[in-house]
Amino acid sequence: MSQGPPERPFVQARDLRRIFDVSKPWLNRVLERAPRQYLKAVDGVSFDIRRGETFALVGESGSGKSTVARMVVGLLPPSDGTVSIAGISMNDVNVAQERQRLRRRIQMIFQDPYASLNPRWRVGRIIAEPIRAFGIVHGEADITGRVGELLTLVGLHPDDAGKFPHEFSGGQRQRIAIARALAANAEFIVCDEPTSALDVSVQAQILNLMRDLQQRFGLTYLFISHNLAVVRHMATRIGVMYLGRLVEVSEGKQLFSHPRHPYTRMLLDAVPDLAMVGKAREGVKGEIPNPISPPSGCTFHPRCPLVFERCRIESPPVIDGVACHAVNQGRIAAA
Repeated sequence: MSQGPPERPFVQARDLRRIFDVSKPWLNRVLERAPRQYLKAVDGVSFDIRRGETFALVGESGSGKSTVARMVVGLLPPSDGTVSIAGISMNDVNVAQERQRLRRRIQMIFQDPYASLNPRWRVGRIIAEPIRAFGIVHGEADITGRVGELLTLVGLHPDDAGKFPHEFSGGQRQRIAIARALAANAEFIVCDEPTSALDVSVQAQILNLMRDLQQRFGLTYLFISHNLAVVRHMATRIGVMYLGRLVEVSEGKQLFSHPRHPYTRMLLDAVPDLAMVGKAREGVKGEIPNPISPPSGCTFHPRCPLVFERCRIESPPVIDGVACHAVNQGRIAAA
């Protein structure tokens, strides 16, 4: 019996680029005879996300993770490249009506629960806003009932709808943000470091809640984080970013057991692990170069322990999920 064609990825990003003009004001440039300056925040990023999985983007601060997240949901237009969700382009002006209907299925959970909730609105109004905006439930009594269901779903009480955000802890506010994302019956949720502002014990509670909700409703996550321990707990597949580019994409378990790119190995070596006591480890060295004037060739070569001449001249293509000349030429040993 022949199998049908493989299922199309729920989210497809192709050659995403984002360039920011960071030049000084015109008069300053004239007086100082300075040229325009451009910052390439994202440079040719491509990935797929299958329905119901968690795809994580990790990397140091300034690697372009949040910029990618904002381009995927349409908060930031890409300078080049395309994004499609459920087969609908997020960039094509000819499908504006289809994209508008798609908006309800896409939500975002932001990093800071103290800033992402309107402090002047009661929690019930915050959660009810997407319900009213998309016309999901009609009638105030039904909306109030739906808000109570959502609060219960995320581990809060329906009576909390009458309170203001400042009356809650950080973890409780993030639960409110999750309830707001679910209010629109979202299918795809972009999580931009949703636990980085929380205590470690509270982080575990929020992550477990997100996994339970994913299993219950079949949610698809794009998870942005710099915390590898969090990513290990959440991600089905992981993409490692460095200076605006994806340097490695791998299944979650495989990335932690057999990292291939030198940068991925350095990130993992920096994570404390009692089971690896006595084993030689290579910590992350150096700093991310200035993205306005990045190094030539492979941008990681100033920090790479396996650098050779080709790395300084030629930018490595992504081959079999890894962008590294040393890996492609067999210069790196198995993990």
